[in-house]
Amino acid sequence: MPTFLTLTELESAINFWRQRSPSVGEELRLCPEASSLATPYALMIIERRKEIALADLSERAQTAIASWYEAQVKGG
Repeated sequence: MPTFLTLTELESAINFWRQRSPSVGEELRLCPEASSLATPYALMIIERRKEIALADLSERAQTAIASWYEAQVKGG
């Protein structure tokens, strides 16, 4: 598993979770996994960062990334 994530990888992980667990409710609330990745994603855009350390993510976000990464390695 990578120790740093690019903006593109983070976006891919968010989309993975959005496909797996679509937004719900009138407010289109994200699932917990996608939600945990949305804040670091937004901060990367605002700060114009090219990558973020996995260790800088919350525990829930790290778990979401680990599951996404495992699915990528397994091909789906």
